Amino acid sequence: MEVVPAWAPAVGFTLLPHAGGFLGGNITKREIPTWYQTLQKPSWCPPNWMFAPVWGTLYTSMGYGSYLVWKELGGFNEKSVIPLGLYAGNLALNWAWTPIFFGAHKMGWGLVTLLLTTGTATATTASWYNINKAAAYLMIPYLAWLSLASALNYRIWKDNRNKK
Repeated sequence: MEVVPAWAPAVGFTLLPHAGGFLGGNITKREIPTWYQTLQKPSWCPPNWMFAPVWGTLYTSMGYGSYLVWKELGGFNEKSVIPLGLYAGNLALNWAWTPIFFGAHKMGWGLVTLLLTTGTATATTASWYNINKAAAYLMIPYLAWLSLASALNYRIWKDNRNKK
């Protein structure tokens, strides 16, 4: 008798990244009309409405990729420690950015966090590549968006350094 339905891990892994996104979204929603609206942003800054669907898509993609790696390696075991540990560290950094940037208004520390997030995402992608290429490819849009987000965070920090 099967205790956990076969589809449950796929759904759980796919939804997990959204947990931090959902919690961070509450901070973001509160700060956009007040603090964030007052900041100088570059002309190439995406409109506010774009961030939620982009992050929703990226979280789904990377979450499903983590499931593919977990499944390929036979679950949580010695072989999965590094690839899934890198992913867990990446998620923790990803989730930390919103409270740092939006919650604490620490734009410089937000940039540091984003650069660390990009580094761990790159390491995660590289570690996944020899395990499951599809999982690694699912990380490519995330890496691209992190590059844009890092450049945007840098410009906002640079252009608003004297702002409280």
